[in-house]
Amino acid sequence: MKPPTATAPRPSAWCAALCLAAALALAGEARRPGPPPLVVDKDAPTLPDAPHPQKPDREAADNSACFVCHADYKEEPLAVTHAKHKVGCATCHGHSHAHTNDENHTIPPDTLFPHERIDPACKACHKSHDAPAAEVVARWRARCPNKLDPKTIVCTDCHGRHRLSRRTMRWDKRTRKLLPKPSPTPRP
Repeated sequence: MKPPTATAPRPSAWCAALCLAAALALAGEARRPGPPPLVVDKDAPTLPDAPHPQKPDREAADNSACFVCHADYKEEPLAVTHAKHKVGCATCHGHSHAHTNDENHTIPPDTLFPHERIDPACKACHKSHDAPAAEVVARWRARCPNKLDPKTIVCTDCHGRHRLSRRTMRWDKRTRKLLPKPSPTPRP
């Protein structure tokens, strides 16, 4: 007698089993609730097309008391950069209450910077100058073409002029004394 041999199911049985499994799966899916229908509410608020404004990482320094008279410093690169990092005018120039309350513009800020004190003042916070030498030389040539001696260059020659565009009063920056106004030059 021959041992019994396993017989492979007929292809039609496989096909029937596969169709039955698919039908059961689809039937299960049909019983699951679908998403709700889309309803458009024309009175609902809409999202703006513009991206949401980014919040600054930190609030800028408040220089509003200074901007009352020195409005041009709102856009001056050195003042803007420092303000973003919470370094306001008062950090370098002192709170200068007498100066900010003087409507006649005769009292200077608490601290002024003559040429020789600019670099030491900047270096008090900025310990290094790690810009590539080629960039330093290129900026020097572009912004200070008349300064041929590198020892005469100061930080503000390259990093924002930080000068008033129009001066009505001038002080000696070493003594803080008010300087006389220059006499107007006669017109021909």
